[in-house]
Amino acid sequence: MKVLIYKNPQESIIILSTKLRNFEIKEMERLMILSGVVMLVGLFTSQLRVASAKWEKAHATFYGGSDASGTMGGACGYGDLYTDGYGIKTTALSTALFKDGKSCGGCYQIVCDASQVPQWCLRGTSITVTATNFCPPNFDLPSDNGGWCNPPRPHFDMSQPAFEMIAKYKAGIVPIFYRKVGCKRSGGIRFTINGKDYFELVLISNIGGPGDISKVWIKGSKMKKWETMSRNWGVNWQSLSYLNGQSLSFRVQLSNGKTHTAINVAPSGWSFGQSFISKIQF
Repeated sequence: MKVLIYKNPQESIIILSTKLRNFEIKEMERLMILSGVVMLVGLFTSQLRVASAKWEKAHATFYGGSDASGTMGGACGYGDLYTDGYGIKTTALSTALFKDGKSCGGCYQIVCDASQVPQWCLRGTSITVTATNFCPPNFDLPSDNGGWCNPPRPHFDMSQPAFEMIAKYKAGIVPIFYRKVGCKRSGGIRFTINGKDYFELVLISNIGGPGDISKVWIKGSKMKKWETMSRNWGVNWQSLSYLNGQSLSFRVQLSNGKTHTAINVAPSGWSFGQSFISKIQF
């Protein structure tokens, strides 16, 4: 072991101080590297959880014609599915999945089960569809022969173009695997205000993230507090307040608990029948 003897005490203090600074710098670098590793592990784990969402079994049929024109409107309350941000990649859900409209706007990834019907599936394909309609039960037919949407069966009645992206038209019905996934949207959330005085019926569409709404609040510019809206049907939420002549703000909460607020999305001069696109998105 070498022993260093400094004649000048001040020199020893300077060297000791330098060594301490070097130690502190190395310790900071080590902590930064460790922090980066933790962030990467967290990101990887988060992505893994999304990728490993549980697959469920169901069946799929189709409706609405080759141009999907018959899928417009429906039990969720949407109008023109192109305007509302969903296009032709849509589906109606059976009672077990529809949940009285609570699933409207949610997205599902669907894969045809080629292990059961290899002659009908388009191998290597999948599609993500948005729930925009309800597939009603038909109790006059057995659940395994025509009553495809009878409870408690999970079933997807897809738009014809969407169905033909995973299976052949002639199949009519195919077994599938499905899972709930996040929705990807372009632009902001859309609010369409219908109704009349003392009855605002607001259609909320083009929602990303989980896609399905759990709660909505509204606030006029003359109101002090947020008012909780109630689900009228599908994605139509209602208020029974007189809000004419006020700019309107909306707060939307999705099924995963995340909440975004659109401030003054409708100006004070709004009128019934108008739509407004916000700057918020999940």
